[in-house]
Amino acid sequence: MHLDGPKDTFGSFRGFTADTSFVLFFLGLESGRTLQNFTFDTFLLFVTMAMVTVLPYYLPSNDRPDLVRWLTGRGLIAVFAVLMGAVLSPAYGTVLPESFRFMPLTFLILAAMVSCIVQFYALTRLRPAK
Repeated sequence: MHLDGPKDTFGSFRGFTADTSFVLFFLGLESGRTLQNFTFDTFLLFVTMAMVTVLPYYLPSNDRPDLVRWLTGRGLIAVFAVLMGAVLSPAYGTVLPESFRFMPLTFLILAAMVSCIVQFYALTRLRPAK
């Protein structure tokens, strides 16, 4: 049995950027929402956001961009999401309905579940040897 490098093992899957970007965005929204009262929970959210920013770069991929470009794009997504969460935080209950306060965390959980399913599928999908 002969495998021709990682392409035959992992296939041509390159979609890890999109799904982890959604996770990063919703995590940033939630972090921005809780930024006003900085507690240990907020600290853990920012540590998790830093990990979600950097670690998907090391997932198996056929073509990997430069690390600096990767971190610049992901950092912009994270900063934009945190600022958006901080701006929307006072609007909950006044301009927006109170129930919208829980939407970023709900979407974060859904995006994380989809991302995990996609990543596990990409890692476990093996191609037969030619």
